[in-house]
Formats: sequence, structure tokens, C-alpha cells
Amino acid sequence: RINVSLVPPLVLLPVFLHVAALHFLLGLVILTSLPVVVLWYYYLTHRRKERTLLFLSLGLFSLGYMYYVFLQEVVPRGHVGYSQVVALTCGLILMLAALFRAKKDPGYLPIPASSEQPSRQNPPSKSVRGSANGLHGVTASGAASSRAVNGEAKGPSRTSAEEPEGVKKDWCTKCQLVRPARAGHCRLCGRCVRRLDHHCVWINSCVGEQNHQAFILALSFFMLTSVYGITLTLRTICRGRTPFVALFYCPGAYSDYSSALSFTCVWYCAIVTAGMGYILLIQLLNISYNVTEREARLALRDNTGRRLLGGLVIDTGQYNRGFLCNWGHFLSLGSSPPQRSAEDIV
Repeated sequence: RINVSLVPPLVLLPVFLHVAALHFLLGLVILTSLPVVVLWYYYLTHRRKERTLLFLSLGLFSLGYMYYVFLQEVVPRGHVGYSQVVALTCGLILMLAALFRAKKDPGYLPIPASSEQPSRQNPPSKSVRGSANGLHGVTASGAASSRAVNGEAKGPSRTSAEEPEGVKKDWCTKCQLVRPARAGHCRLCGRCVRRLDHHCVWINSCVGEQNHQAFILALSFFMLTSVYGITLTLRTICRGRTPFVALFYCPGAYSDYSSALSFTCVWYCAIVTAGMGYILLIQLLNISYNVTEREARLALRDNTGRRLLGGLVIDTGQYNRGFLCNWGHFLSLGSSPPQRSAEDIV
């Protein structure tokens, strides 16, 4: 069965871009309305807590279609060298490889087998025990008193013997396990993830401890490849002008349909690149302050964080150890298996 959300990008994107290439005003209307429609659909699915493949299919098909237009309409003009095509292709391959890695396990916490029948195996008078799945003796009465925090089931927390002082672990009633520090429950995936940052609709998966580095690499390779492709295209269809000037003033862009289609695709890429650039900027700032998107959102709700750099980053102060230490911590994510507490070993 084919997922219905895969169809719209495959059909509508080429149609809209070809229609936008017919006239400047059509291009202005279509390229302005596309981001609005995408944002509306994002908020609609996010509010309903639904997963969708539309954004992933839109991103992948956009990459493929832009690359096709580049090879069919730009390269034959003779102003792009063989080495430049190879460089652009290598950037695209590296980005797809990083994206493939980011699609893998973000760091899901294993669901204990006893969670299916908690009432039978864990009477109220006894504590919930676990071995290798991260359970640390949380009483059933404590779990019953859990409260919902930002859509997550969160209850009494305790400090593990292996964790620094002040770092707590929380009970998740949905997954029936104790979450390590900085872990969170994703409402869309229905799983708890180690060091949960956010659920990214563009990869249709969570960004957590195991795939955060690959996510940043995918965004970085996309930015470099997209900017390079835009520059090559503008230098071809708008000769004699710098790429930035040509993006806003290119008199010969609509002289023929091939140039108009290339120029329309350039503007489409520029809009997408600007959005992804903003996401990458926020991610880099969060890493520099060692804060996740989830922690920043909770800090804003509880009024426990500081807005910095005009509100671009929320510093909770809980894990911030300085710029170099924060980046060293990020680069070491997933390099070693998570430690178990002394209670687990016993």
C-alpha cells in the first residue's frame, strides 16, 4: 500500500514550479503560498499528534527534482564545469548518507516486557524492579500520582547512584520505565528517547542521543550543497552579476522558458535553504549552551530559563559547562553505551 501523504509532493511540486515559470507574477504567488501551506499542514498534524511522510517525501523529491533541473537546464549551457558537477553530486550523496544515518534509532529506551501487565506483576505494595532496561525501584503508588508535563507522563523522580548530584530520573507511565536524565517521551512516536531534542517532521523521526550528530551533518551538507547549486545556477542564467544581486535582479531570467524554470527553482531552493538555515542556527546555538529543544520548551513554560541572543536560545543553566565543554559533550554522544546504576547491577 502506498501512503497517501507521499503523493502530493510527487504530483504538485513539478506542476507548481512549471506554472510559476510562465510569468513573474505567477511565480511570486506560488512561491509565497507554498511555505504557508506547508506550515499550515505542519501545525495541523502536530496538533493532532499525527505522523506523516509528506515532509520527508517533499524534501527528498525536491532534492531529486532540483538536481534533475540542474542537469537538464543548467549544465547544457556550458558554463558549469565537470568538476563542479562532481562536487555538487558528492555533496548531495554525503547529505543523503547523513540523512540515512539520522533516520536510524535516535536512542529509544527499551520497553520492559513487564510493562504490558503492570498491575499483575507489580502490586501497589511492592516496588517496580528492573535489570537492564533502566528500572530503578519506583513504587507503583508514586507512578499513580504522576502528572502530565507538556504531553508527557511524568511522575516522581529519583537520583541514580551513577548520576551527578541534582540530576534526576523520571517515571514514564506510558512506557512503564524510569527515564534517564534528559530523556523524554515523544507523543508522536510513542517511545521514550535518550536526550530527546525534538521530533523532526523532515526525517519523520525523533532527534536524540544516537542520531543528533547525523542530523546536524545532514543539515550542514544540505546548506553547503544548496548554496553551491544556487550559485552555479545564477552565474549561468544571470551572467555578469553576483549571485546575491542576481537573486533579486535578473532581467533575462524570463527571456526563455528554460531560464525561467531554472530561476524559479533557484528561488524555491532559496526559500527552503533559508528555513533549514534557521533550524541549523538554532541547533548550533543550543549545542553551544548544551540545551535541547525539549528542555528549552519546558524552561519557557516553567519560566526557569534565560532568553539569550534575542530569544534565539534559552539557557537553562543546568548542563551548561562552557562553549568548548558543551561541544565536546555533543561530539561524544553515542560513543559509549549508557551506564547502569548500582541498583541495576544488584
